[in-house]
Amino acid sequence: MATEIAKDPIDAHRTATERGGDSGRNSRWKRVQPWTRQLTIRGVTASIIIGSVYSVIAMKLNLTTGLVPNLNVSAALLAFIFVRTWTKTLQKAGFVTKPFTRQENTMIQTCAVACYSISVGGGFASYLLGMNRKTYELSGVNTEGNSSYSVKEPGLGWMTGFLFVVCFVGLFVLIPLRKVMIVDLQLTYPSGLATAVLINGFHTQGDEMAKKQVKGFMKYFSFSFLWALFKWFFSGKDKCGFSEFPTFGLKAWKQTFFFDFDATFVGAGMICSHLVNLSLLLGAVLSYGLMWPLLDRVKGRWYAESLEESDMKSLYGYKVFLSVALILGDGLYNFVKILVSTIVSVHHRVKKAKTGTGLDDNEKPATEEKQDEMFLRETIPLWLGLVGYLAFATVSTIAIPQMFPQLKWYFVITAYILAPSLAFCNAYGAGLTDINMAYNYGKVALFILAAISPKHDALIAGLAGCGLIKSVVSVACILMQDFKTAHLTSTSPRAMFVSQLIGTAVGCVTAPLSFFLFYKAFDVGNPNGEFKAPYALIYRNMAILGVEGVSALPKHCLQICYGFFGFAIGVNLVKDVGGGRVGKWMPLPMVMAVPFLVGGYFAIDMCLGSLIVFVWGKLNREKAEMMVPAVASGLICGEGLWTLPAAVLALAKINPPICMKFVPS
Repeated sequence: MATEIAKDPIDAHRTATERGGDSGRNSRWKRVQPWTRQLTIRGVTASIIIGSVYSVIAMKLNLTTGLVPNLNVSAALLAFIFVRTWTKTLQKAGFVTKPFTRQENTMIQTCAVACYSISVGGGFASYLLGMNRKTYELSGVNTEGNSSYSVKEPGLGWMTGFLFVVCFVGLFVLIPLRKVMIVDLQLTYPSGLATAVLINGFHTQGDEMAKKQVKGFMKYFSFSFLWALFKWFFSGKDKCGFSEFPTFGLKAWKQTFFFDFDATFVGAGMICSHLVNLSLLLGAVLSYGLMWPLLDRVKGRWYAESLEESDMKSLYGYKVFLSVALILGDGLYNFVKILVSTIVSVHHRVKKAKTGTGLDDNEKPATEEKQDEMFLRETIPLWLGLVGYLAFATVSTIAIPQMFPQLKWYFVITAYILAPSLAFCNAYGAGLTDINMAYNYGKVALFILAAISPKHDALIAGLAGCGLIKSVVSVACILMQDFKTAHLTSTSPRAMFVSQLIGTAVGCVTAPLSFFLFYKAFDVGNPNGEFKAPYALIYRNMAILGVEGVSALPKHCLQICYGFFGFAIGVNLVKDVGGGRVGKWMPLPMVMAVPFLVGGYFAIDMCLGSLIVFVWGKLNREKAEMMVPAVASGLICGEGLWTLPAAVLALAKINPPICMKFVPS
């Protein structure tokens, strides 16, 4: 799950344009290089390094909470810092270096984001991990529909192959509609726009500001890395160290309310909007502060006292299915809303075009006309999109049934027939709202396949089909957002598309390697451990619901699920109908669902990040806007990168020397 920085990118775009001035714009038009020169060896090298680092960081976040903030802006900043530091070092050593342009910056950001996006959306913490034996056992060995045949252990070979055959299909599906969506319909794509604003700002603001950002990043990167090293010495056993520090007392600690001193989540909280972080805290209070203590009191009446807490027929079942109810309610509402808004918007624009009052008749500013001209100058051939889609879809249709015999070839063909229209709807909706609904399309496929497949095949077929649809739809949407960034930074679409191909190929290798780094070194999937991977259990139980229906639920769970499902829809209705004053205070139900399984500790970390941004903005708004991305990136990268040596130490059986633990007196 990705989230956005809480600021209006359109206003930011205007501000950055005014700041850059006419001279900056004119120089940009005169000196844009051909697409073959926008792709550089140093750019590809920087992309692979940044993308690989972010793959590890995103995998850590994915396997701990399942909540990964949008790191696009952070990747653009890191690309700027990396290449600027590189060129300055070479210049001081007496070498002549090629100027660093906004086009090269865009190429690096695009390639790095395509790389780490595979770690975020590749299913390593959700539908793919949901197939393994541990998740099967957590879902209840005796649970109806949870067949022992529906188990497939993670493997580096088949996971890498699966990613290669499903992720590349999405890159070709919307190529014919590039001009329509970016130039003709002028869709906003707020994430792509915000990234373009940041990159344009980097290359107009001067060296002094860049130096401050580099210094800020390095300072907090070093602090975060060294702090993670310091914490490691005190974590000799489970439930030891600063990550289990009872900040608010032992009673609160038992209900997962404590500050765990994790700089990664503090940095993530600085990037996420205040609404996301407060929704997490509300979900933690509602679940671990209210619901679970109340359900614990009915032990012996609603569920047997003899059952372990991790049993799906005890308290753990309520935790899983109530979070599923929130996710499905929020997903269904937004799915219908965006589908309707897409149909209405397309109809409205087609009607305007027929009456001669279309968008093309409106006089555009000279800057936008120049952007359109440069964006359309280097076309991507239509035949490339068609041939690429058909070729990869054919390979996928042959390969996927070999990997997952439960998912029949005719289901795969049907999915690829429907995929272009689903990808268009999703990309169009994201252009209007900035919400990537790929996971919801995947969930629809999961339920349908789980319901219509033979019972012993249903779980694996549903989970694999979910990944197939989700990957195509998501990659196509990310590609279109990057086309928007390319359009606003005068970057060649060809260079951007090749960058996406390189980044996706690298991501299909680095993402499985990152996953197995954690999977071999740590106890991934343990509900009481650090790497809980909550979405693996959620997705498997969604598939069980598709097979068995409500009979899979614990006692009285259905009635409570109705309430939470209705709550999710009601909150979204109030947000849309209540206007800005009321709507801005409504929480995000899908975000609220994460602490139901994970706990409240990381919500406290992220709220602290929000508090830092809020106070900093009040004290010095201009400095905060400039430095928050650099500081947050430093905090995330420092502790995130410590995961590499920590995993190596764990694999070498080298344990921390000290266990710091607190017990009642």
